[in-house]
Amino acid sequence: MQLPSRRTLLKATTACSLLAMTGIAGFMTLSLSFAAAMTRAQRNAMTPDNIIQSFKQGNARFRAGKMLRHDYLAQKQASQAGQYPGAVILSCIDSRAPAEILLDAGIGETFNCRVAGNIPSADILGSMEFACALAGAKVVLVMGHSSCGAVRGAIDNAELGNLTGLLNMIKPAIARTEYEGERSGKNYGFVDAVAKTNVIMTLEDIRKKSPVLKALEDEGKIKLVGSMYHLVGGKVEFFS
Repeated sequence: MQLPSRRTLLKATTACSLLAMTGIAGFMTLSLSFAAAMTRAQRNAMTPDNIIQSFKQGNARFRAGKMLRHDYLAQKQASQAGQYPGAVILSCIDSRAPAEILLDAGIGETFNCRVAGNIPSADILGSMEFACALAGAKVVLVMGHSSCGAVRGAIDNAELGNLTGLLNMIKPAIARTEYEGERSGKNYGFVDAVAKTNVIMTLEDIRKKSPVLKALEDEGKIKLVGSMYHLVGGKVEFFS
């Protein structure tokens, strides 16, 4: 017996108030939209934990090469009148780390902010505040990745126009990272360790610099979550 499609799960989710369901095939977990865009009712019925779990499932499908066959035309048409994403994602501009694909998400499911080194500038914070406080997103996901060129550049003190100032924003993560091996951009073990520290510090900066998002988190309306995408293997590792 096959597990139901993502769209079928959404219908069941609405009827069952997002409780896990069991059956002959095992357990049926909750997921975001598939054939069409998510509706307001479907998004509002989901908890932050439901959304995070859906991303984990999507990444598992990505790694297994069994991604859903998204009907992007249907999703585009269904989202023309409004959008109800469940999350806002801050990730790096690296061409190898497109968050929507890594999490097997469709049109209208996530707000996406991309900047080298996944740094939370004032503009990014304002965008996140719009996504959560006004548009109703329930998860703020910060996604770093392995072998990050921006992190490596910060470690090696690279300088290039406006990029210099951006890389300077990553440097506090270098000083904070505890690492016993070679602390240089040539050592990708160290680069990855700094990238993870950078994600953790980004979450701290979001809470510190955005009273709006911090209040929503304190009220239990949203969750802030960190993650690292591993280029080798394709896994998105989630952590608080």
